[in-house]
Amino acid sequence: MKLHFEDNLDYQQTAIESVVDLFQGQEINRTEFTVTYRPDDTGQGSFGITESELGIGNRLELLDDEILENLRTIQLRNGLRPSESLTTGDFTVEMETGTGKTYVYLRTIFELNKRYGFTKFVIVVPSVAIKEGVYKTLQITRNHFENLYPIAKGYEYFLYDSTKLGQVRNFATSPNIQIMVATVGAINKKDVNNLYKDSEKTGGEKPIDLVRATHPIIIVDEPQSVDGGLKGKGKEALNDMNPLCTLRYSATHVDKHHMVYRLDAVDAYERELVKQIEVASLEVEGGHNKPFVKLLSTHNRGGSISAKIEADFLRGGNVRRDILTVEDGDDLEQETGRTIYENFRIGTINCGKGNESMELSMPGGEVTLHPGEEVGGVNPDDLKRLMIRRTIKEHLDKEMRFASQKRDVKVLSLFFIDSVEFYRQYDEDGNIVKGKYALMFEEEYRKLAKSEAYQTLFEKVDLDIEADEVHNGYFSIDKKGGWTETAENNQTNRDNAERAYNLIMKEKEKLLSFDSKLKFIFSHSALKEGWDNPNVFQICALRDMGTERERRQTLGRGLRLCVNQEGNRLRGFDVNTLTVIATESYEQFAENLQKEIEADTGIRFGVVEKHQFANIAVTADDGTTAPLGVEKSEAVWDFLKGEGFLDTRGKVLDTLRTALKEDTLTLPDEFGEQEADIKDILRKLAGKLDIKNADERVTIRTREAVLESEEFKQLWDRIKHKTTYRVDFDNPKLLEDCATAIRDAPPITKTRARFRKADIAIGKGGVQANEGDTSLFSTINESDIELPDLLTDLQDKTHLTRKSLVEILTNSRRLHDFKKNPQEFIDIAEEAINRTKRLALVDGIRYQRIGDDHFYAQELFKQEELTGYLKNTLETQKSVYQHVVYDSAGTEKRFAEDLEANEAVKVYAKLPPWFKVPTPLGTYNPDWAVLVEDDGGEKLYFVVETKSSGWWDDLRHKEGAKIKCGERHFAVLAEGKDASSARYIKSTSVEDMLKFVEVEEV
Repeated sequence: MKLHFEDNLDYQQTAIESVVDLFQGQEINRTEFTVTYRPDDTGQGSFGITESELGIGNRLELLDDEILENLRTIQLRNGLRPSESLTTGDFTVEMETGTGKTYVYLRTIFELNKRYGFTKFVIVVPSVAIKEGVYKTLQITRNHFENLYPIAKGYEYFLYDSTKLGQVRNFATSPNIQIMVATVGAINKKDVNNLYKDSEKTGGEKPIDLVRATHPIIIVDEPQSVDGGLKGKGKEALNDMNPLCTLRYSATHVDKHHMVYRLDAVDAYERELVKQIEVASLEVEGGHNKPFVKLLSTHNRGGSISAKIEADFLRGGNVRRDILTVEDGDDLEQETGRTIYENFRIGTINCGKGNESMELSMPGGEVTLHPGEEVGGVNPDDLKRLMIRRTIKEHLDKEMRFASQKRDVKVLSLFFIDSVEFYRQYDEDGNIVKGKYALMFEEEYRKLAKSEAYQTLFEKVDLDIEADEVHNGYFSIDKKGGWTETAENNQTNRDNAERAYNLIMKEKEKLLSFDSKLKFIFSHSALKEGWDNPNVFQICALRDMGTERERRQTLGRGLRLCVNQEGNRLRGFDVNTLTVIATESYEQFAENLQKEIEADTGIRFGVVEKHQFANIAVTADDGTTAPLGVEKSEAVWDFLKGEGFLDTRGKVLDTLRTALKEDTLTLPDEFGEQEADIKDILRKLAGKLDIKNADERVTIRTREAVLESEEFKQLWDRIKHKTTYRVDFDNPKLLEDCATAIRDAPPITKTRARFRKADIAIGKGGVQANEGDTSLFSTINESDIELPDLLTDLQDKTHLTRKSLVEILTNSRRLHDFKKNPQEFIDIAEEAINRTKRLALVDGIRYQRIGDDHFYAQELFKQEELTGYLKNTLETQKSVYQHVVYDSAGTEKRFAEDLEANEAVKVYAKLPPWFKVPTPLGTYNPDWAVLVEDDGGEKLYFVVETKSSGWWDDLRHKEGAKIKCGERHFAVLAEGKDASSARYIKSTSVEDMLKFVEVEEV
């Protein structure tokens, strides 16, 4: 099996071009010029272009000002804040884990060579894991890149090895593209590192001098781990190489330097470039029979030492688990209110980095806890067994699903454990002994393999596979071949890691093939970063996830889109869902994950700031680009607020979320070209990532008895046909109606004010404002109001001509109100005019049935998969689906329950998303199709729109206008039909719907 690489993904191309265009204006130079290193008076050295035996290097001809101009152009093009000056030669590319970051920077190398002739590149990574991953990618992409870039054939790459310094000599002297891959640990220790010592293997030169002389382009993978802090040894080692520039790639940058491209977590998730995330949380109820204490973290704030712990508290007569801040000497019996904690006392708390701990004195002795460790409560091994069982079940369910869909996809599951010995041990003779997790896995695997639910799967796939053949572990390997904990703090441990990662990376493609029996992988920190596999569909955290960043790194091992047996990438959330099995609730998981995304990306979910759109790039007629600017950004913000999408603080309202979801948000014409970028930003800010509860996920299947029934066929035949439309306007009537709407609008008052009082309480939980009394309004008489340009304002907001606006305002007979409160008058006039325009649009619409051959086939109910989550589904008997998926627990759920309970209702369907009616405002998806049979046996057919309110004529919002269009569509389908045609109605309940039956009887 070989992985196939796509060379036409737009987001990857944009990332590549963003870096390559930094050197726009640099002339291509393929002359094999040489550079030399000459010690100067200070002993630090200097560089020049001269004939020498040292090597062949990169040459930059652009001035800093030219690079800065290129940088700013790129940033504006990508909607990033422009850099004010070129403070460093560091350029940042942010790409979410799983979107092809390694492929992007490797291809950037070849593009830089093609465009400018650069040949010397050094890739610096933080760990052996990533080094081996990069090396593996270089191996499997060779044919791909040589086909894309024939001029680059013969390029060379190698892993830096301090015992093979001849490779460094070749790196400096070869005219071909040279790619050196090194870990930061191999280059940042000058006192013991051969890189900084004279060597015969390099002709007596220091290897570092050869590297410096080539003026390499340095690519840093995961710079937040390489730098060692802004002034760390890693950053110093990079600068010591005298780079032409440093390109920094990561999903979680600490220092963003000069950002040239960003594809953040929200971008990747919304564009379905990574797997969808769901969480199966293990929650314990009633497990409060033993004193439970878990250390979360320790703190030193202003000399006050404290710790955050988790314990079981007595609250309002009930026991629940909660978080408490404690100090040395605290009595947990008093703090929790439970006698079960008698003689439990907090001891010494340590806050040293890497040495955080808390002593706990309790009956039977003392124990020292480190973050994530716990005592008491439910036996942890019982919980771990349940998590292992659930992971196996999720795995087998996906195998069953893929088999039924005939998807040739190998499913993998990944376990992160807290200690190697829990999975594998060795006896005195060095023989392997299975640890408790391995034993648990095999026991649970055998149980599930024997269950009736998976017999078909095991008969066809795993008949001859023993439980111990489907799982294995990846850990560091010592010289004797034994597994050990992973660390890279010295050369011995790095060598141990090297042996493990050689095995992992070499088997990456084999692991994806059905030829390999291995499907379940256990690992410790070995897979923290650097290793991932596109077909990991389950991640089980048998260890505490720790910080949010560790949580995101853990998820990163399974975010890549999966591949089939031909090595081709499959897309879509229907196949790409990553299930995380964890002990925390999915609400907590989502909250913690979002905190990290906010911290890493700067996104503030739920709040739109006035300058949010200022950096969007605008292209002029002559092809030049410039930022949208703060002034116009504020105009967009004011429009959103005026439309009722934001409150006065910029907080996103539900109206905006609905508009974005239904794609009904339309911006003023002046921002038409930027509308897509503005919407992209708003989607990021509109709410949290949608992380589901895996326990509630179900595939909604059709109920064959209903779907194939004659009743449903009759119902479907009456609503299935498609239409087209046109719109006719009566312009004089529109202007007259606009004037009437302004005349009938609410009264306008002068500016008013009132006092609102609040008590400010400052406590450990933060600052809280408790609102008190509120006074009556008082009028403020303003005599110095400067009247704005009324016609220009309304022209921008309504898109009517000035002549039309003059006629409307004159006929409204309310121009005197403009002087009272100019802005309120403009707001009310704008609302009245735009509302009237929507009414006119709907009133003027004319639908026409396309023809008998254009309709929604009944077979689509089987072909188009429908999924939902149990909290939003209702099991049914009369519906075409076995469950109804509803948007809320209000109107739609009650409507479905009443349809089931009412004897007059024979069959019905909650119309699926693919059933759409075209409208000028976007497609419209009606709610229900229902067949009712009255006492006399007459069958009545309805298409029903359900809403909580009975006021249907308010067309200020586009949803109301769409409903009106739906009426016209179904009215056309009923033309020329007999009385049994489907009737479109609006209803708040089934009882309300049945009133139409009574009307028919009369």
